[in-house]
Amino acid sequence: MTANPRRAAFDILLRIEKDRSYADILIDNEFSSGELRGPDRGLLTELVYGVLRHRGTLDHIVNQFSHQKAEKLERNVLILLRLGLYQSLCLDRIPVSAAVNETVNLANALAPRASGMINAVLRRADRERGEIRYPDRQSEPVAFLAARYSHLPWIIRQWIDQLGFDEAETLAKAMSEAPLLTLRANTLRISRDDLLSRLESTGITAVPARFSTDGINVTTRVPLAGLPEFQEGLCTIQDESSQMAAIFLAPRPGESVLDVCAAPGGKTTHLAQLMENRGEIMAGDSAPRKLALIEETTRRLGIDIITTMALDATMPLKEGPSQLVKGKRYNRVLVDAPCSGLGVLRRNPDGKWRKTPDDIKKLSARQKAILGNSADKLNDGGTLLYATCSTSREENEEVVAEFLSKRPDFMLEDLRSHFPEFAELFTDTGCFRGWPHRHGMDGFFAARLRKRQ
Repeated sequence: MTANPRRAAFDILLRIEKDRSYADILIDNEFSSGELRGPDRGLLTELVYGVLRHRGTLDHIVNQFSHQKAEKLERNVLILLRLGLYQSLCLDRIPVSAAVNETVNLANALAPRASGMINAVLRRADRERGEIRYPDRQSEPVAFLAARYSHLPWIIRQWIDQLGFDEAETLAKAMSEAPLLTLRANTLRISRDDLLSRLESTGITAVPARFSTDGINVTTRVPLAGLPEFQEGLCTIQDESSQMAAIFLAPRPGESVLDVCAAPGGKTTHLAQLMENRGEIMAGDSAPRKLALIEETTRRLGIDIITTMALDATMPLKEGPSQLVKGKRYNRVLVDAPCSGLGVLRRNPDGKWRKTPDDIKKLSARQKAILGNSADKLNDGGTLLYATCSTSREENEEVVAEFLSKRPDFMLEDLRSHFPEFAELFTDTGCFRGWPHRHGMDGFFAARLRKRQ
């Protein structure tokens, strides 16, 4: 641990690349050490997430101003260059001289043989910042968007195929920016308006979410987990698109609900909230250690209708674990399927550089198995919501289409007829598609299916 936020940022970025560690966990560990305080904590977070979000663009700039290409540089040298370039080109409040000097000081300790080269590249990039070139947007649209907005080319290609170039560019830009923090008011204990008033009284700027009646967007940068309102169970952290899933499943008080991929519990506890904490929810997950997260959130929010269980929904659930009573069926089933996370790249930029097209194929096969097995636990006339936080058609529309082709006992419901107030969120087949650039929420998909009587 170190009291130097730039050195701490370097160490975290190195761990992410070497060990495939997660940024949020490493940052929390750094904060727990107590070495960094006040503004230094904010700088550390900004540097780590900023470099991760803009890594592709930063490497593109390195390639223009370094005699050696980014992929050929030693890892320590490349991370130092990214840190220096991000501070000098992307952060207005840090003087360029400080960005360069602090990076060179780090280089003297971490990569002394390359400190001269790092100094030269950073200073040249500053002098020639107005001459940074990108691939031609007309002749190389994929390469242009990938370099300009820092995304993998295969993901950009998917977005262009889905949305066309112009809208794909708007999406790519939105996906490279830091998102707002969104809360869900726990209406079992407080109304959204009263929670907004409490937050305002503590100096936190927050506004109602655009679509979710329980959602609140926070524009003040504060550690929400330490707030009394969070500790008292008056709210939880959950993006608006995730909140819409429970709204579209629309459980009623007294019903039985099965949530087959429930961790960490945001959607599960929202279901209980909509059910007024009356009825029963069975919350399963294939990772038993994650069940503790659901239980912790459930206790904090004062919910007592949720039972957790270890459950691998890729396997048939007709017999299932002992908690899934043989022959028992549920009024509603939520399948929040494990996915590529292409819709939440702005929240998890450390993961976007690890993704491959093969991931989509493997996940799609898994999603089809989970959906088919989960459908067997639904009552006749019951409702199932299939959801992912991916923008990929292969994980969404294609999974649903194949399921319906094999299960004539199910039909796709048109969400437009059930929720006309949210018309702009739906596709021409009546599925939910949330987009950062259109709706200010994470990329999300949901299809509502009904089992025929």
